[in-house]
Parts: sequence; structure tokens; C-alpha cells
Amino acid sequence: STQSTGLIKMLLRLATGHRTGRRWKAKFQRSYETKPRNMIEKIVQKYVVGSKTDISSGDYVAIKPKHVMTHDNTAAVMIKFKQIGPKLSIKNPRQPVFALDHNVQDTSPGNLEKYEKIKQFAFEQSVDFYPAGRGIGHQIMCEEGYAFPGSLVVGSDSHSNMYGGLGCLGTPVVRSDAAGIWATEKTWWSVPPITKVELVGQLQPGVTGKDVIIALCGIFNKDEVLNHALEFTGTGIPNLSIDDRLTIANMTTEWGALAGVFPIDDVTIRWLRERQKFMKKQKNSEHPRFNDHALNSLEENLGELNPDSGSHYAKTLRLDLSTVRPYVSGPDHVKVMQSVVDMEKQKIKINKAYIVSCVNSRFQDLARAAQIVKGKKIADHVEFYISAASSEVEEQSRLAGDWQSLLQAGAKPLPAGCGPCIGLGTGTLSDGEIGISATNRNFKGRMGSRKAQCFLASPEVVAASAIAGYVKCPTSQTNIPLDYSIEVHGVPKRKQTKQSLAEGFPSTIKGQLVFCHQDNLNTDGIYAGKYTYNEGITPEKQAEVVMENYDPKFTSMVKKGDILVGGFNFGTGSSREQAVTALKYKGISLVLAGSFSETYKRNAINNGYLCLEVPDLVNHLKQQLGTNELTVRPTQSQIEVDFERSLVTYQNNEYTIPSLGEVVQELILCGGLEPWVKAQIQKK
Repeated sequence: STQSTGLIKMLLRLATGHRTGRRWKAKFQRSYETKPRNMIEKIVQKYVVGSKTDISSGDYVAIKPKHVMTHDNTAAVMIKFKQIGPKLSIKNPRQPVFALDHNVQDTSPGNLEKYEKIKQFAFEQSVDFYPAGRGIGHQIMCEEGYAFPGSLVVGSDSHSNMYGGLGCLGTPVVRSDAAGIWATEKTWWSVPPITKVELVGQLQPGVTGKDVIIALCGIFNKDEVLNHALEFTGTGIPNLSIDDRLTIANMTTEWGALAGVFPIDDVTIRWLRERQKFMKKQKNSEHPRFNDHALNSLEENLGELNPDSGSHYAKTLRLDLSTVRPYVSGPDHVKVMQSVVDMEKQKIKINKAYIVSCVNSRFQDLARAAQIVKGKKIADHVEFYISAASSEVEEQSRLAGDWQSLLQAGAKPLPAGCGPCIGLGTGTLSDGEIGISATNRNFKGRMGSRKAQCFLASPEVVAASAIAGYVKCPTSQTNIPLDYSIEVHGVPKRKQTKQSLAEGFPSTIKGQLVFCHQDNLNTDGIYAGKYTYNEGITPEKQAEVVMENYDPKFTSMVKKGDILVGGFNFGTGSSREQAVTALKYKGISLVLAGSFSETYKRNAINNGYLCLEVPDLVNHLKQQLGTNELTVRPTQSQIEVDFERSLVTYQNNEYTIPSLGEVVQELILCGGLEPWVKAQIQKK
């Protein structure tokens, strides 16, 4: 119709930067019936800005996180921040935390100058700053109480999931998001599906949290939790130390999840009280976060964060901890698991061993490794590197005598920081070498040469292997089958209500259907890598080459105003933004898919372009149109997206889509994150 065509043109103008008034106008008030909520939903609800209605998976919401952590990438975020406004000040200096940790071994003039600029910026903006050598940012966030139980904290780093070990909802954001938070205190989040991970039983002697997460990655290795938020429950959790919980939460990143949160229980409270005493003794004063007021308030309101009876989860995974044994993951992949007992029989020779990084370099990790090596010597052909997660951890390890035991065995100390885990500084793997590491990633080239191999294991297995010279189990173990299960639950239907829309935001968009069935269509298929670093390429050229690696016929088939429907995990792969903008410049009104890579989704919204998940529609189209042709544009197949009713209509069938919160609508109207942030500042 003429009206729908006008709406499409209007949205395309807005998506490419056209400006209109952005006063919020509530046409309809969206409301939900009160529903039982799980722990993660309750935490998110506390930090939602604007509408206070119940949130559900798939909703786009504006959030004001308690803290945002940046590390060495603070320098890059500073550039984006200054692009927003050269004289702009951080809105809430108590919200950001700067911790230099990645390239701390680099003492070149260039790196030292970068670090000094970050330090000076922190001083000018009154932001909490932790210099190189103080420790890894994620560890500092826990040690200093920023990752406080029951709060929502983000970090410009993928391992922000680690905060979940303390019952804090930690999740990553990209650098543009961090700059936006500095300027406005806010960002947006698409509430992910929430999966319950039930841990029962008790770990056997010699088995650790690292073995648990390696087992979970190894047995549920078909993307069962991809882009989910995980909520750990079960009778086995009280038997896990905080260090073990932090390790498990940390590597939920490698498992594919966006967050992994443990319950706040007596173990958590005891840890907090011990931290309070320690910090008070160290500083001889009350700590700003570990204090009676904060801890008493947490304990008094603890029950409010417990999951409600009948709360919904997308899936339930179950693992009996008593059946877990020491495992090794790899080489080259985290989701490939092998028994250490079986590997020991192969006597796989190692060249380097590592106890470094944010996942397994805490006090308990170093103490366990020290017990293995005490009074022994590292094998002659092995280099064994150790690095504490923080200067505090190293000091406590020295006081306990553990650090000295490791050094006397032949370990080589490195400063507190990321170092070899990310392939920086001393001790990286060379061509042909095999390493065993208590880190969290073993992808090719991650810790040095792409021609090297790396296995991941617990600190105990790493220490025992360093002594033996080959992959070895530190204790006598007998393999038994893992006891685990998975249950997939249906998606609950929501009460049909009308969505509040911003002034100027269309109530509906109609367009011709274009179907690309391919699951896991990566960004290289959407926008070829050979064009990615050509910064001078025009929008017209991007539109001309879009999807050429997937289907060379695509550009000749589609027309301006079409609606693209993709498969599942659309936009996986690299983070190139052109995979979004090329479709936008081609005139595709918006993209629907079974699911999206989370990075692709963030890039799309941050560029003022809509991506919506409609899995039932995708499954229907695969049955109806088949998968023989890469691209299908059936005649007379119009599709309608109704934003007021949160529905997609195709051939008289209706499919539910996520509701678009106020912030996402404003981002689309503004043309992306940067102009939206500028608009927020101008409002003030």
C-alpha cells in the first residue's frame, strides 16, 4: 500500500541518519501480568531504565549498569568518547573502573605513553584507576567489591561473565557501548534466553571447578547454551568454593553463554565478610563497598533474589559433580574434552606449562599447584610460567609459602596480568611446541604460534605435568561415565498487549519476503573480508557487493524495501560492522532470523538497523520453500512486521517477535548509538 511504502521509506531515511523529533510519546502502555521470575530476570529488572514492567527473554531494554570495566582498551574507548564530544565529561565517575592488565610486560615508550594517558584521563575524570601490576581487571572487580552480589556489571571484555561466581550478573559490552555508558550511564541489552544449570552431588578429591567447566563445555558442545544467560542451581553448589565458582563462571564465555550466575548463599556471605575484615585491616578504615551497611542490606534482602516458584527457563541442564574427573580440553578447541587418566597413558610431551590468567591464578589455585610441586623439580625440557591474578594474590601466596614452593621447583614468575594467555610478552608458544595451561582459551595462535598446540587443564594437572614433562594426572583416578541430562522447555506465551512507540517510529512495516535459509551464515558470507579494511569504500559499493560470498545472485534478486529472513545464528564470525551496513545500504528494511550472533545484533542496533528473532517463521519457511536455493524471493509473498502488537504476519500466520523497548526505538530513529548518545547529552 502507499502508506506502508511511505513507512518503509521513512524508516530507511532514519536508519541512514535522517533526523526527526525524538520526544517520547506513549501511544499505548504495555503491561504484563505479574509472572514468576528467575534470579537473572530479577537482577535485570533492578537496572532497567524507563518502563518497569516485567521483562522477558527477547525484550530490548535500557539498562544502567552499576559499573563498567575497561582495561588497556580504555585508550580506544577514550577515542570514541571524545568523538561524541571533545569537552565531554564522564556523567557518573563512580560507574567506570579502569584496570591496566593486558600488555603489562610491554615497557616500550609507546605503551608507557598510552598507559600514562589513561592514568591522566582517570585523574581528570575522577575515575577509579588500577595501574599495570595491580592485577587483572576481572580479579580487581571481585577483590575490590565492584562485582557485588545481586548487581549488574558490564565490562568491555568477554570474560566479564566471571562476576557471576559472586552472584553478580556480569556480561560483556563492546567499546562503543562503554563510551556511551561513560556519557549517559546507560546502554541497551537484549534479554537472552535463560537456562538453568543444575549441579548436584559433590566433587571428589583432586577434582576442581576447572574440571567442571571443561566437562560442561565438552558434553554440551552443540551450542546448547549459545547466547544464553546461565543460572546455576542445585544441591552441589554449597560444596563449591568461591574460587571454583569464579572459574566456572569465567569459562561460561567459552561455552558460548553471555552470563553465568551462581546463587548468593552462605558461602558467598562468608567470603564477603572475610573480605570486609581483610580490607579493613589492610586500609585501617571502612571500605566503600565491603562495609556493614552494604553487607547487612544484602543479607536482609537475600530472599528477594531467589528464583520464584514456577519461573521459566529455556532449558535445564543437569550434571552430577560426583561423576566428574580431571579433564583436559583441546588441543585447539575448548569443546573437545579428554580424560587426564587416558592422556597420561599416551605420555604426550609438553614444552611449556602455565598457571596464569583471570580464570585460575587465584590464591587457592596457586596453593593447590604448590602442593603438587613442593620438594620437586620441573622437568628439564619444560618451561613453567606462573602469574598471580593480582598483586594481592601474589602477596598472600608469598605469606603462605606457596609462591616460594613454585619458584623453588623451577617456575618462572611473570607480573600480575594477562601476558601469555593472550599471546603477549614472555613465554608464548613457538612453532611445534605443545603447552598445557590453566587459562581459558586454546584456539590456534591464541598463546603464540599457530603451529603450536595447547591443552587446557586445572592448576593441579598443569603442575603435575610440568614435573613429569608430559600430560599427567596429579592423583589416582578411575574414569566413570558422566551423569548428565538436558531438558528443553517450551517458550511461554505472553499476554497480547500493545507496545508503546516513540513519536515517528512506524507501527508497521510491510515488504516483499526474501529468504536465505543458511544457518550460521557468517559475516564473511555477508560482506567479504577482502573489502573489510578498505575504509574508503562507498555505501553504494557496499550495497553492490553484499552477500557475494554467500550467493552472487543476491544483489540482482532483491529490491529496496524487501524484508530479509535468514536462518539460525545469522551473522556469526568476525565483528565487522559492514556486514550490517551493507544490507542497510542495499535497502533491506530489516532482517528477521531464527537467531543472531550477539555481536551482529549489537552492531546492527548500534548502527540504527533492526534485527528481530522469529524462529517459528524460519522453521515454517524452510519447510515451505526448501533449502535447495541459496536465496528465494517468492512472488506475492508479502510479510508484515507489526511493532505495536509485537507480531510478524506471513500468509495469515502470526509469529511473536521481541518487544522493542524505548531505547532501541530511539537508537533506530537517531540512526545509531553515537547520534543517540549525542541526543541524550543535548536533552540534558
